[in-house]
Amino acid sequence: MSAPDAAGLPAGGAPARMDAAQLAEAFELFSRASEELSQAYNALQGRVEQLTERLSVLMGALPAAVVVINRAGLVVQVNRAAETLFGAALTGESWERFGAALQPTETPGEMSIELDDGARRLSVSETALESGEERILLLHDITETWRMRQTAERNERLAAMGEMVAGLAHQLRTPLSAALLYTGNLRQPELGPAERARVADRAIERLRYLERLIRDMLAFARGDCVGRQFFGVCELAAELTHTLEPVARARQIAFSSVCECGELALHGDRKALGGALTNLLENAIQHTESGGRVDCHVRSDGGQVVFAVSDSGCGIDPALQERLFEPFFTTRAEGTGLGLAIARGVARAHGGEIALQSAPGQGSTFTLSLPLPQGASAAEARP
Repeated sequence: MSAPDAAGLPAGGAPARMDAAQLAEAFELFSRASEELSQAYNALQGRVEQLTERLSVLMGALPAAVVVINRAGLVVQVNRAAETLFGAALTGESWERFGAALQPTETPGEMSIELDDGARRLSVSETALESGEERILLLHDITETWRMRQTAERNERLAAMGEMVAGLAHQLRTPLSAALLYTGNLRQPELGPAERARVADRAIERLRYLERLIRDMLAFARGDCVGRQFFGVCELAAELTHTLEPVARARQIAFSSVCECGELALHGDRKALGGALTNLLENAIQHTESGGRVDCHVRSDGGQVVFAVSDSGCGIDPALQERLFEPFFTTRAEGTGLGLAIARGVARAHGGEIALQSAPGQGSTFTLSLPLPQGASAAEARP
């Protein structure tokens, strides 16, 4: 037996019994906490399963295609609409393989894709998860909406054409009457060769004016842009400079052109855009006196390319500024009054706009703004 200690208790007696009681109590507390944690985990797992089921049902019901892509560029999750759109199983595949089928359009955030039943227009949005490990692509088919938008724009142009019918007879009759008058004079036998040549030149001049008027009317009525392609912004600016600089020099007007867009590229009808910008530059030159200057400044600004055409002319009265874009309104005797209306139509067909800043005696600045397509590098965007 152990010798009694000062308290009269066996050495190690009572403390040993207290340690066992505490251990039993601690074990009971641990068991209770473990059971509570297990119940909480089971409840949480049930909640997760419920949320996962709801998410699956939601993704399956979404009309838009949903594609989840990980950091390595592999598709980790899709919904039924995505597989229907691309006509294949995407999960586990490289997104680059399928994403290459999406082609940029003139409208930011919209892409086109060629399918068996024809081209489709998609609204594309991308969101990165906070973890940075995955990103979600949402592709919504807006083909019908886009077609309705195109139809509405065409109806607006047709309505504008209806409004111009009243003035159309006068626009055509005046130069046609002049051409008929000059042509009739050619029948007079007393006309000498020099006078006959002069009258013939006048008749040809009026007929060419008629041809230009009809051409502009057709361009305005059609309003569509065909043959879209990628082309360098500064390449277009250089072409405009080569075309308009001699015209300005002949009128003794200083002409300068600066392009700050580097390798940026636009996607659209190059010929139509070049014609719209040529119209703006020709108007600036024609409304600038000898000794003045015309500047063309091209820059990128917030996802857009801005062509700014400025002149040192007499400026435009505020009352006339809004009417400048009306069909058949012109301040020049030889103008058809359709140039600016066509230019605005071309800009809007490419998702852009034309704005005017002017004041009497302070010159004018026309700015044509166009959205940049996704992948706007001229070197990368060309096929």
